[in-house]
Parts: sequence; C-alpha cells; structure tokens
Amino acid sequence: MGATCGELTVPLDYADPAGRKITIAVSRRPATDTRVGTLFLNGGGPGPSIDAVSMVARSAPAIAAHYDLVGVDPRFFGRSTPLDCGYPTGEYISLAQGATPDRPAFDRSVAIAADLAGRCTAHRDVLPYASTRNIARDLDAVRAALGVPRISYLAWSFGTYLGAIYTQLFPGRTDRVVLDSASDPTAYGPALTRSSAPADAAALRDWARWAADHNGQYGLGGTPAAVLGTVAAIHRAARRPLDIGGHRVDADMVPGLLLTVDDTDASYAELSAEVRVLRDAARRLPATPTDVLRQKLDLYTDPTSTPDFWFSPTNANQCADRPAWRDPEAYYADIRANLATEPFYGPLARHITPCAFWPVRPVEPPTRVDNAAPALIVSASDDPVTAYQGQLVMHRALTGSRMVTLAHSFRHGVYLYDPSTCVTRVVEHYLLDGVLPGADLTCAKG
Repeated sequence: MGATCGELTVPLDYADPAGRKITIAVSRRPATDTRVGTLFLNGGGPGPSIDAVSMVARSAPAIAAHYDLVGVDPRFFGRSTPLDCGYPTGEYISLAQGATPDRPAFDRSVAIAADLAGRCTAHRDVLPYASTRNIARDLDAVRAALGVPRISYLAWSFGTYLGAIYTQLFPGRTDRVVLDSASDPTAYGPALTRSSAPADAAALRDWARWAADHNGQYGLGGTPAAVLGTVAAIHRAARRPLDIGGHRVDADMVPGLLLTVDDTDASYAELSAEVRVLRDAARRLPATPTDVLRQKLDLYTDPTSTPDFWFSPTNANQCADRPAWRDPEAYYADIRANLATEPFYGPLARHITPCAFWPVRPVEPPTRVDNAAPALIVSASDDPVTAYQGQLVMHRALTGSRMVTLAHSFRHGVYLYDPSTCVTRVVEHYLLDGVLPGADLTCAKG
C-alpha cells in the first residue's frame, strides 16, 4: 500500500545512550493529499505494528490521504531486534489459557511458569529494558528521525497504554491521540488480567442470549440460563478429560476455550459450534472439532517454539513494567479468596505468570499517567478484554480526554472493527479536523 520500510538504531538503555544499541523496524506511507500530520499506529498485542500502516491505508482511506502513516515494531517484537526464549508453544498456552482452581492444577501452573522464566535467563542482559517506557522512548526517537515536532497517534489495546505513557514522558509532543479499547494504565503488567473475570462472564452471558435465540440450529438451550447450564455441565464432565478429535480436554482448559472477544453473528456462531462439540464430548459421544477448535487444541500440544506468537517479548515487556508477586502462594490465595464470586473465569484471570520467577526485576518504577494531553478514548461498553471500568481509569488519568462509547457492545476493538457510522464519524472528525467532542458521547451499534 505504498509504504517503505527501514530501521533506526536506538540505545538498549536510554540511561546509557553511548552503550549497546538495538534496531527498531519502521514503516512509513506518505499522505496522498493535503497533509494534516504524521500519524503513528499501534495495533495492540503487544506485537508488531509495521503492518498497521497497510491496514489503516486500506480501511480508512480518508485518514491515509491526509496523514503520513507510521508503524513501529516495538523493541523485541517483529523485526525490532526480536527476542525468543524458546518457549514450547503448548507449555505457554497451557499456562496462559489454563484455569487453576485447585491445588494440583495450580502446582502444575507454578512449575510451567518457573520453567518459562528460566528459559529467558540467557537474555537477562536485555530483559530489564523491555518496558513500555522504553518503547515510548523508541517512538520519540523515530519522531525525531522523521523531523516532526509532534505526532498524532492511533492505537488499540496495548497500544493505548503505550500512547498514554508517551503523552506522560513527552508532554507537548502529541497532537491528536485516539486510544481504542484502552488498557487501565494502573494495571498493565504481570497482573493485567487479574480483574477481567466479571467482564468475561458478562460476555459469556451475552453469547448465551444469542445461542438461546439460535437454539434450533445449535441445540444448546432455549433460554440463556439453559445455555449456561450446558456450559456448566461441560465443565463438570471435563473433570474426567473429554476426547475431542484425539485431543484431551480437561476442566482447566474449558474457561480458556470459551473466551469471547467479538459479539458479531459470525463469532458467536463459531463459538456455538465449538460448544456443541464440547457438549457431545461431555456426553461421551464422538466429537469432531471445528477447524477453529482444532487449531486451538493443536496449540496445547505443540512442543515447538513459535516465535511469531511473541510470547517471550510479551512476558519480558510485562515483567519489566511492574513488579510481580514473587510468592506463588499469594496467587493461590487470591484465586481461592475470589472463587465464590468468580467460579468460572476467576482461576483463569488470576493465574500465576512467569514474572513471579523472572530472572531480573524492573529497573524503573511504573509510570503514573496523569496529564491533560488531548485524546479521544473509544470504547465498547462491555469490552471483555480491557474492561470498561479500566477504560474509565484511563479517561480520568488523561484529564484532557473525551470518551465515545459504543453502547451494548461486547467486543474488543471498535474503530475500523465495528461498522458504527457514529464512532467512525467522531474519530475521523477529530483526526481530520482536530475537533474533540465537547462532552463524552454514546453511540448506538450500527
């Protein structure tokens, strides 16, 4: 889509600018019409973002016409001095997607977390510098190299936290900032998912409403309560592992398999088809997984390292941003203390991570976001990944921000992902004309 790619050399440690260097991958596509400014893009993850340039050029032609679009792979992701600790994919997925409500499951997760942390020990010379603060510093180095005094910024999910950190570290260097599906700036790090269980449960209830309306097709129950009863029956039956296409599915895997991040008909239909397979397996009937479910289950048994999933740099980034609890028993106590109110997703959301055993500690304190930089925060009212309450924390931290909320929406990612003409109009009016709404807004779906 007319982009050019290159690399920029930056310090590994900005406190030692003459010391070791790393390279940062950058893509840039110039505006094709009257130029408004330079728009940095981050697609979330964390993960590579140089391809966000082509995505925005394709999906938002008006924005691409008037902005130079810039994508930057964060340090240690994608083409930016990649980091790979050699994590077996199945081991990582079993930890990240496994619930640990009881002692045996928790003890297994502790062993996996300790092993994954140990695999990164060989990279301990770079691990302390994987923080979001340093990624923000890299962005500013790219800004300086491009010779622009201020950048505009459009990002989703993790990218919103990165953008907020940038506004804090570099006041006056941003113009128009759009943060979609914002992360709670007080929570990003090892405990990122700790409070996500209520939002996950609400999203599951919304899917159950849809599945009940389509009971004639999927047969999971004629009411939302009946559909959730089917899920509960699957969860109970999986205490004795289910056989699905040669894969072994136990109760600890079920919550992770039933996470939903998109409330479209297509997404809910796929989840319903997967639950029907799980239900048949729970009844000890032959169960053939859907293609999507098979792909999910294959990950649990993959013994190889899959660097393109960016597991290693994700852990490195989160472990560098905030200190983690180092006592495994603190995690188990937290899970058990909340089990009554979060019986299904709580043991998944509150699981231990490799940061509990990480070979290095953060070298800088967490960044407190508290500034008046103008920004537009774009939210779905019932985001199951970055919960709305956390997005409100971001809104309050950026005192110059306005918020536009897509009502009755259980999804993660709104602008360019949901066909809301209202949200699109608000975002593009701000990016193209520099006009923030005078007050927070709510948009209807559609």
